[in-house]
Amino acid sequence: MRLAAAPLPPPAALLLFPPHRSTSSLCRSSVPFARPRRHSSSSTANESNAARRRRARDSPEGILKGQLDRCSRANDLPTALRLYDAAISPASAVPLSVGHYNCLLYLCSNAAASSPDAAQRGFDIFAKMEACGVQPNEATLTIVARLAAARRDPAMAFSIVRRMATAGTAPHLRSYGPALSAYCDAGDADGATEVEAHMDASGVVPEEPELAALLRVNSASGRADQVYRLLHRARVILRQVSDATALLVESWFVSDAASEAGLDDWDATKVKEGVCNGGGGWHGQGWLGKGQWSVARSEMDKDGTCQRCGERLVCIDIDPSETQNFADSVAQIAIKRDVNFMLFQEWLQHNGPFDVVIDAANIGLYHRNGFSFSEVNRVVKGIQRITKSKKLPLIILHKNRVNNGPAKHPQNQKLLESWQRAGALYAAPPGSNDDWYWLYAAVRCRSLLVTNDEMRDHLFQLLGTSFFPRWKEKHQVRLTLSDGVWNFHLPPPYSIVIQESEEGSWHVPTTNGDDIEKPRQWICATRRSSQKSSQALARAAG
Repeated sequence: MRLAAAPLPPPAALLLFPPHRSTSSLCRSSVPFARPRRHSSSSTANESNAARRRRARDSPEGILKGQLDRCSRANDLPTALRLYDAAISPASAVPLSVGHYNCLLYLCSNAAASSPDAAQRGFDIFAKMEACGVQPNEATLTIVARLAAARRDPAMAFSIVRRMATAGTAPHLRSYGPALSAYCDAGDADGATEVEAHMDASGVVPEEPELAALLRVNSASGRADQVYRLLHRARVILRQVSDATALLVESWFVSDAASEAGLDDWDATKVKEGVCNGGGGWHGQGWLGKGQWSVARSEMDKDGTCQRCGERLVCIDIDPSETQNFADSVAQIAIKRDVNFMLFQEWLQHNGPFDVVIDAANIGLYHRNGFSFSEVNRVVKGIQRITKSKKLPLIILHKNRVNNGPAKHPQNQKLLESWQRAGALYAAPPGSNDDWYWLYAAVRCRSLLVTNDEMRDHLFQLLGTSFFPRWKEKHQVRLTLSDGVWNFHLPPPYSIVIQESEEGSWHVPTTNGDDIEKPRQWICATRRSSQKSSQALARAAG
């Protein structure tokens, strides 16, 4: 059944009135999408914000928007189209805004993959929108790009993105998704690469779905140089890959194109220079070796030695200037949100540095049955024994934790007083977020941070830097409790990141969720016929 041919119900049937209104009120107005006018004793000039919002909600266009929103939540395209057709009819002529159109286009795009009629209705609605002079925004054009991708027209989807840039509307990552996916689904590696280049020029950074799509199309096309480049982009942007992306990587290494790519002989000096200039763990000189790859999943021992090939991973250094810049950015963000944060900076300058910072709230609530100062103290003593200086760690708590609840117990009061006398306790003041305090202290002091917080919420997203995951890897200490004993999971002596060796082998880490004790799976890819890889195996065995 064609969506455009759906019969229109009477206008009154499209209206959702509150239950207290009688049906006789439907006859009070001949205008569809209208509610009876409410009379107010106050003048328009003195109208409150709430009254203005209510008046806008009760207007014909407000009623229509509410109905379309309900259709959107229910994914009900037929009803939404009937509402649209009634609204633009001469009898109603409800003025539509970009919000109305976006809702309709969104529903059309959802159905477009399985219904050509839905895609065509979407394009018709967009044409009507432009004819009426309603200016599309970034969301509008992104939805239209989705419609084009659903019609398997990647060139049109890409033209929509270019239109945004030309009009001065900054495209988002989601804006590029339809064109990139459409090119990749069509097996057009050149088109996909062109979209990627446009993203780079617009300052839009791809995420794992986009990089995986690019890897897939370039691998299928046998473009060895592009796959090499994309693996290094994944090394920088992702560091680790999901299992779905890992399967794509494995499929590349077992392909004929991968076995044919590379050189039997290479300049070892240039490779070493590349490793040195890159900070370790990669050289960027291209595929080394030739012949089939041996590919399988592996694990690393505690020192970072691959249990399959015997190659040892490296620890990639962090530039001290990066750490300082990161500390400054954390402080700048925190100060904007917390007038008390500068007092903490002064306190830290006077009492620091510390070898370890403890997110005490995270530790004290480990059992989730009330805050435990005794568990915090056990962690404090345990980590103090591990550090070289044996100095007390910095304990960050919110002032509410220090002054109320279990803190009033005499034993806990003695504990708090001992930390305060040692200059090892800082209580974040009311209205402050203690997360900023322990993060800044750990970065500023270049110390270990004891917390099981994965630091993924919106506060940490504000940092918007690729440095953050690298810093976490080298500084976060996570905890598990086994038979009443705290186990400290210290940062590994190697970097959990895609690594390319001087012998030409690759190790790609996969994500393994939040299970601290579950061994991480790595893709180990080595050349079977590589003499240099054989030498690495011999060294490991020796």
